[in-house]
Amino acid sequence: MCTANTDSLKQKMAEYTGKVEKSLAKFPERKNLPHNRLYTPLDIEGTDYEKDLGFPGQYPFTRGVQPTMYRGRFWTMRMYAGFSTAEESNKRYRYLLESGGTGLSCAFDLPTQIGYDSDDSISEGEVGKVGVAIDSLADMEILFDSIDLGKVSTSMTINAPASVLLAMYIAVAEKQGVSPDKLNGTIQNDILKEYAARGTYIFPPKPSMRLITNIFEYCSKNVPNWNTISISGYHIREAGSTASQEIAFTIADGIAYVDAAIKAGLNVDDFAGRLSFFWNAHNNVLEEVAKFRASRRVWAKVMKERFGATNPKSWMLRVHTQTAGSMLTAQQPDNNIIRVALQTAAAVLGGTQSLHTNSKDEALALPTEDSVRIALRTQQIVAYESGLADVVDPLAGSYYIEALTNQIEKEAWEYIAKIDDLGGAVVAIEKGYIQREIQESAYKWQMEVENKQRVIVGVNQFQVEEKPVEGLLRVDASVGELQKKKLADLRARRDNAAVTAALAKLEEGCKDENTNLMPLILEAVKAYATLGEICGVMRKVFGEYEAHVSL
Repeated sequence: MCTANTDSLKQKMAEYTGKVEKSLAKFPERKNLPHNRLYTPLDIEGTDYEKDLGFPGQYPFTRGVQPTMYRGRFWTMRMYAGFSTAEESNKRYRYLLESGGTGLSCAFDLPTQIGYDSDDSISEGEVGKVGVAIDSLADMEILFDSIDLGKVSTSMTINAPASVLLAMYIAVAEKQGVSPDKLNGTIQNDILKEYAARGTYIFPPKPSMRLITNIFEYCSKNVPNWNTISISGYHIREAGSTASQEIAFTIADGIAYVDAAIKAGLNVDDFAGRLSFFWNAHNNVLEEVAKFRASRRVWAKVMKERFGATNPKSWMLRVHTQTAGSMLTAQQPDNNIIRVALQTAAAVLGGTQSLHTNSKDEALALPTEDSVRIALRTQQIVAYESGLADVVDPLAGSYYIEALTNQIEKEAWEYIAKIDDLGGAVVAIEKGYIQREIQESAYKWQMEVENKQRVIVGVNQFQVEEKPVEGLLRVDASVGELQKKKLADLRARRDNAAVTAALAKLEEGCKDENTNLMPLILEAVKAYATLGEICGVMRKVFGEYEAHVSL
């Protein structure tokens, strides 16, 4: 960090402030600006370069997790997609890969996310709407038809039934001749944020945490290159949290998962290197850059100092990022292209490992191929034309960025300490603490928009008369009936005795807390038991979670 004569600088700062007062009489500043007017070395006094920043690829990883970052290899351009049937989603995946995407990210429909088959009465009207419907291994085989799972990296946004979808993916790969140890990808598998912010949970916390640690253990031995959890701040931010809350609550969840795995008998360095995170890239570019940097520093300290991890890979916070869906507007949707470009810049300057860019029409419907291509091109232009990826951590040393990184880290530690005092993330969620903090931040944001203290272009200022948007993608209502037929055909042709036997073994395994359920789930999947049947067995033994908040 640069040196400065503190006394002299303080005096000159006072003189500057006096001159500013005269300027303010003519040109008053905007109200409610969150940060200081000007940052100087005074704002980063005490910062030790080697201790607090270090070098890229080295503890505490403030400046990035790889030594050369994007100078050798760009981030993975992992476009999130999935809708309607496996056949339709397969076409979109192949289109994205042909257009230059370098990884896949699977969106599943709501019934799949909560463990129901498409022919269940509760699924009526939701099949294929917000993602692809996956009822069995047969659907998964279609989803990845002609896509070499030995060459592509796949992320699956699935939580409560993550073990089942991962088993399906492993089974498809084996049918392609790809062994599990060759697979690369991620399952979200983050149930705690579902209780706190999103809601697609199935089982109570205790069996849910068991399933997660079962996946950690199974993959450490059989699928070593797989990221076994993507601990998600994205949905916490989408629910209305601040940047500091996003990383604090997410890292608190990460602490809970590591605690659970260690209590289950796992060695921290055997699984910690395969933990990953999922951040939101929001609108305030510089604040987001500081958030990414602070989050890496916090996690490195947690893993090294709290859990005693000794492998440097265990200290690294590796992150997938998605641009902020909640910031997309239905009004003047072309404006969303600019928002996404700025959010992309924030993620790249912050040092993300992979990135999904939202499409301009997603506030109105599922994205069309044209809008998806623009979203992907946004990443490619930033990568190849902007120069932002040419230097590692290019904003390091900025008085503002360093001060803001320190501030966000400080606020995150304060939240983590509060959660520790309550008994950890699970207890904090059960008591409603995390939910209330998010709700209060969301309310404050919305009131600022309502009062025009916060301008959203095209929404509360700079509005225009608009014609209805044409050419939006609509999911055919017949998808539900098609999936029902596919399920009926599957049940007619599969070996139902083998399905019954596999489900019975799974039920017995669920009753024994010492049994790792992944091999039993994989056996049921390979017999073509359906998602709903497998989750139904686990519901029978584990029960279902009912949300309750103690106010």
